[in-house]
Amino acid sequence: MPARRRTALARAAALTAVAALALAACSAPRQQTAVTQAPTAADVQGLDGAYAQQLDWQPCGDLECATLVVPMDYDEPDGDTVEIAVSRHAATGDRLGSLLINPGGPGASGIDALSSIAVPSFGAEVVERYDLVGFDPRGVGASSAVACVDGPGMDTVTSSDFDFATDEGIAAAEAMWADFGAQCLANTGPLLEHVDTVSAARDMDVLRAVLGDEQLTYVGYSYGTQLGATYAALFPEQVGRLVLDGALDPTLSSQELSAGQAGGFENALRAYVADCQAGSACPLDGDVEDGLAQVKTLLDRARTSPLPASGDRRLTGQLAFSGIALPLYNEQSWPALTQGLSAALDGNGAVLLQLADIYNDRNADGTYATNSMEAFWSIGCADDRGTTDPAEMRAQAAEIEQVAPTVGSYFGFGGVLCANWPVPEAGGLDDYSAAGADPILVIGTTNDPATPYQWAESLAQTLDSGTLLTYEGEGHTAYGRSNACIGDAVDAYLIDGTVPADGTRC
Repeated sequence: MPARRRTALARAAALTAVAALALAACSAPRQQTAVTQAPTAADVQGLDGAYAQQLDWQPCGDLECATLVVPMDYDEPDGDTVEIAVSRHAATGDRLGSLLINPGGPGASGIDALSSIAVPSFGAEVVERYDLVGFDPRGVGASSAVACVDGPGMDTVTSSDFDFATDEGIAAAEAMWADFGAQCLANTGPLLEHVDTVSAARDMDVLRAVLGDEQLTYVGYSYGTQLGATYAALFPEQVGRLVLDGALDPTLSSQELSAGQAGGFENALRAYVADCQAGSACPLDGDVEDGLAQVKTLLDRARTSPLPASGDRRLTGQLAFSGIALPLYNEQSWPALTQGLSAALDGNGAVLLQLADIYNDRNADGTYATNSMEAFWSIGCADDRGTTDPAEMRAQAAEIEQVAPTVGSYFGFGGVLCANWPVPEAGGLDDYSAAGADPILVIGTTNDPATPYQWAESLAQTLDSGTLLTYEGEGHTAYGRSNACIGDAVDAYLIDGTVPADGTRC
């Protein structure tokens, strides 16, 4: 099943913690099985109350916080409501307006990202001239949120391995996810049916209007690019300056997404192995192909005979993959992967388990710090569901493993997750061209593991006004973590509206 598309920036602080302790990311694929039509003028007019509300800003640390109220179901604007948690870092200079941010996932908190990503990482003039606004999308974090299982229940889901070569293995996986989904419905209620990306994009337009902005200015990372592209398709005339970094093209099929992401992690792992073997303390012998084979052997071993790790916990194959995947989001974290592999190859899974726990937002006491994983799965099943036919899933998995022989086995059989999801699929849009929108800046990193560069190319082509900006480098996303060329181009776009030449490479 696909990994979460989370920003490297959002993981940096956590990896620093691992460094101190130790050494030192299935967005859901889209098959367009259901289609949501863009809102008409009449639809928006029926939401006068939501669009007319006033936010009650209150101090919260160094920021201001408020709650936005929106319909749970936009087809029933007078029905139940959803609360959207919002935070703001006010402009300190000549204010241009509001700039909304989304850090990805789906399931990552925009409230957390405001302090951890936007304020310290955006250009100084951007921070000075915009009210930076973080929000937790519906289903996430401090907003009306999805709730499913307790810590032990999450441990079961995040660590389970299944033998998908057998019908019994597929049935066991479907049964686990069916039980998980039933608990999500029991603990979340009717909100579970309405955490889809289209609804979240409509929430953003209400927030835009309530903030007093005629057009939306937005920086979305990773899954946040899907959210931004959906917004642009729904409200092209309200598109202002949109930055879509670490792009996902929502028109891609389930198989294209799974194979693309598997290839992205395979390529990132290959780059890591080459870099590791060029150093003096690499645990991977021989050449790059030999090193990749050793990683695969380790993953296969953990799947069949989990490694001892911490206390009575064991490193399963799924946890080992999560622990390997996390440092690939940012090349500065590769030393942590080297330590994790060194220990695991000696039979100790503790460091890779620490990395997997960070990936899953698991605390040392067995609780989970956020609901990001529950939201990730729930939003994915709301947006789209892959095939559940065993023969089709096996054929697709075989194709994925051709693309990614080392890690491809962790990207197939995504259909088992949503096979028995307890609420209907909401679906996506039938057209993401956003005709009539102002220029939209799409950023791709050439060796991005989680959102492969090809997705940025295709999203820029999908959007009628898409402009592609390329960072030639490693890691997930670019703005705020790459180089001055990217930073200057994005800052100029956000401050002056200067659009870089399409195809600019940094």
